[in-house]
Amino acid sequence: MTSWRAPLCLRPHLDGKLPDTAMVMAAGLGKRMRPLTATRPKPLVEVAGRTLLDHCLDRVRAAGIAKLVVNVHYMADALEAHLRSKVTDLDVKVSDERAQLLETGGGLVKAAPMIDADPFFCVNSDNFWVDGPINSFHLLAERWDDAKMDALLLLVPLARAHCHQGIGDFHLDGWGRVSRRKPSRLAPFVFTGIQLLSKRLLRDAPQGSFSTNIFWSRAIEEGRCYGVSHQGLWFDVGTPRAIPAVEAILSHG
Repeated sequence: MTSWRAPLCLRPHLDGKLPDTAMVMAAGLGKRMRPLTATRPKPLVEVAGRTLLDHCLDRVRAAGIAKLVVNVHYMADALEAHLRSKVTDLDVKVSDERAQLLETGGGLVKAAPMIDADPFFCVNSDNFWVDGPINSFHLLAERWDDAKMDALLLLVPLARAHCHQGIGDFHLDGWGRVSRRKPSRLAPFVFTGIQLLSKRLLRDAPQGSFSTNIFWSRAIEEGRCYGVSHQGLWFDVGTPRAIPAVEAILSHG
């Protein structure tokens, strides 16, 4: 694919530069979004006139990230065609999971040889968010401490997780370290699907398909999983019913 590297402006300092590579997770089946995903992969479902994937890539461009690794499985041909026709200004590599859906953890491990930054950003392609005063990717880079962290998760307060039906994912202590929600209890923060990861996190990975939760659990136990609170808007666009609700919130500013 032809690529063009956009100039980067006012990068925050992380060893002198912002990581310029993002892993974009786009391989999921999108079961909760049926029947819309009967005819398209979830990243190509439209919200406010644009696909979820395009909204995500708008945020990537705004951060100045120039390189993408995108994994594909469900309706992979449609995703690759969209990337070829719509994304000509970024350097895109495709991690092909047609033979086996590897989930988030397995997908990261398979794509790792294509990712030439360490740390690197990882973002779910079906995310929908609006940045606050600081670009979300820049916020993660500014907070990154390589000596302490293997994972830095962008979290949103449960009270501001629009359209989200869950009861929270994580707690943060006074140093920003992450711990999991206790069974049958609420947690004050929800994972947004955006994170900054060291390749150290991927060590000693199991074979085949598995969740990133395996990596997170180890990093939490070692005190190397941190979080930072998102200052903008975030929406859980998990079902068809959420789409008009998101569009209504956006239309009212």
